[in-house]
Amino acid sequence: MRLIWIAAGTLALGLGMIGVVLPLLPTVPFLLLAAFCFARSSDRLHDWLLAHPVLGPPIEDWRNNGVIRRRAKIIASASILATFGISLWLQVGSTVLAIQAVVLLAVTIFIWSRPET
Repeated sequence: MRLIWIAAGTLALGLGMIGVVLPLLPTVPFLLLAAFCFARSSDRLHDWLLAHPVLGPPIEDWRNNGVIRRRAKIIASASILATFGISLWLQVGSTVLAIQAVVLLAVTIFIWSRPET
């Protein structure tokens, strides 16, 4: 079971790292999932992730206080707008656009309802 948790954590970490450079893929949720998986499988990987100077702070912010920093909110909102804009540009069907609009609006409301400090 330990190997499954490590594999899942590694996959989540990889997706989170891709999300750092690809604006349409969320980073922090995958980092939180990686931390969750590593906590159940490898103290060494878990400690490394939390101590990482770039990846660790957003995880700690969320775990300790449910905080999403303003910069992350702005980047997430821009990504959400870009995603919806691409869907409009691609002329996705109206039903899909409506569903996407509702989901993305709910995500945006959730993100902006979290404290920043």
